[in-house]
Amino acid sequence: MKTELEKMLAGELYDASDDTLFAMRLKARQLFTAYNQLGFEGTAARHTLLKQLLGQCPDTIDIQGPFYCDYGCHISAGENLFINFNCIILDCAMVTIGSNVAIATGVQILTAHHPVLAAERIKGPELASPVTIGDNVWIGAGAIICPGVTIGDNTTIGAGSVVTRSIPANVVAAGNPCRVIRQL
Repeated sequence: MKTELEKMLAGELYDASDDTLFAMRLKARQLFTAYNQLGFEGTAARHTLLKQLLGQCPDTIDIQGPFYCDYGCHISAGENLFINFNCIILDCAMVTIGSNVAIATGVQILTAHHPVLAAERIKGPELASPVTIGDNVWIGAGAIICPGVTIGDNTTIGAGSVVTRSIPANVVAAGNPCRVIRQL
């Protein structure tokens, strides 16, 4: 029988109130709270906390606080990642972020979602679908990246976009819903 964690990571319905998942979220909250309270001059301490929080965390990443996530350990960050203020990553499924990615202020990256049918949704179990962001991507301020989305390499996502479907490589995409504006 699968654990709730295994179900969550497999994209199956799972019980988020499970003791193991609760403990994992609590640990993440303790770490990102400590991270968000550090001054910007505490670079070494900030990297130490990020390495404890994130699943993969190279030395060349810079995350401006406040930063929030569900678990942290399901976030894989590439080299030279920059995340500006007020980013939220709900990493109930894997969030894979490539190298040389810039994420502007107020961006939300969401893997968590719920059944569409009310009769299923009110029973309580949740779902999660992974998000993948390629190399050399820029995500503009206030963008929302929805569950199950892949953003291709070298792509720019415009500010305020709601990315509900995967976006190919080498394009500028924007809007609600986000759509390709032009090829690069």
